[in-house]
Amino acid sequence: MTITFRANTELSRCVACSIRPSDHNSSPIQRYAHRCTFNRFANGFQPLSMASNQLGSARRMRNSGHRVFSMTKNSSSDSLTYKDAGVDIDAGSELVHRIAKMAPGIGGFGGLFPLGDSYLVAGTDGVGTKLKLAFETGIHETIGIDLVAMSVNDIVTSGAKPLFFLDYFATSHLDVDLAEKVIKGIVDGCQQSDCILLGGETAEMPDFYADGEYDLSGFAVGIVKRDAVINGRDIVAGDVLIGLPSSGVHSNGFSLVRRVLSRSGLSLKDKLPGEDVTLGEALMAPTVIYVKQVLDLISKGGIKGIAHITGGGFTDNIPRVFPKGLGAVIHSNSWDVPTLFKWIQEVGKIDDAEMRRTFNMGIGMVLVVSKEASHRILKDGDGAYKAYHIGEVVSGGGVSYH
Repeated sequence: MTITFRANTELSRCVACSIRPSDHNSSPIQRYAHRCTFNRFANGFQPLSMASNQLGSARRMRNSGHRVFSMTKNSSSDSLTYKDAGVDIDAGSELVHRIAKMAPGIGGFGGLFPLGDSYLVAGTDGVGTKLKLAFETGIHETIGIDLVAMSVNDIVTSGAKPLFFLDYFATSHLDVDLAEKVIKGIVDGCQQSDCILLGGETAEMPDFYADGEYDLSGFAVGIVKRDAVINGRDIVAGDVLIGLPSSGVHSNGFSLVRRVLSRSGLSLKDKLPGEDVTLGEALMAPTVIYVKQVLDLISKGGIKGIAHITGGGFTDNIPRVFPKGLGAVIHSNSWDVPTLFKWIQEVGKIDDAEMRRTFNMGIGMVLVVSKEASHRILKDGDGAYKAYHIGEVVSGGGVSYH
């Protein structure tokens, strides 16, 4: 362990160690002194040529003929959009497109690096303006789970088992008790995803953040055998889309959520209409970590592609795992959309298309599987977990909703 102070008063907290197989059975934490996002990871190795052609750019998808259909359109002048709330998905997608020109292969959910007969798979993310609600509600114990989830859920889409996680915690004045609560959530998230918290950085930067506020980011690394990579290459028309339920908004779209909350006239302490929880509790529900469930399903065979439904929703994320010439039909009534999303849409007067491109709508992970595998997954899900048959792969492109 090293502890060093630098010119910018940051407190470095790093763990330097040699990882041995036996280390994973020891204590998972070696601690030290101390939203919308646009994925841009390199996965352009030869076995993943399909993924390198899918640049993750919504702009490119529209230019190549992908299409989006909305069941309804709200033309009211007071209909809210993500862009109204300050987040421009098109601008972020354009940046990914430009970066891809400089670093070919950018655009996967995780970056793959060859290592012997395996790939290391890396991902990084934050929790966006969900932090604003953590400050307002005082709920800091679970925001670390969100942080871990955003990265490990990305890398598991390649079939990778997470190995370790590192965090970055920045604040103007270090409140040790508050920071401990946040880090405890990170520890919990690592335990849920069966990886270790390897190290991190605490940055104390006076005058940079408002009193009582902080920022978070994280970085996860996993591993998968080369011949076991999930890359979507074998997906064909007729394959089935299986949806795994979310716990709520997860960690994307909170800039729009906060705008809706302001419009509603309700406070975070008020009950979510129609439910026996407060708005604060519903919105701060920690992101589901799908790692163990997804790896178990992968081990049983039949899974061809996996999409983590974060920024960009169904519309932008599902096509990222398809070979060229394929699209998806989503059965809009195949799962129960949680009350929280219905409330957000009603209060914000948000179009269906905008909702589907901003939020997960109750489905946090989508598996693309063979018909045979779909029967097994849905049958097993009757008792052990929930899973929904939400659509099919079709010839064409983009995502349509029926």
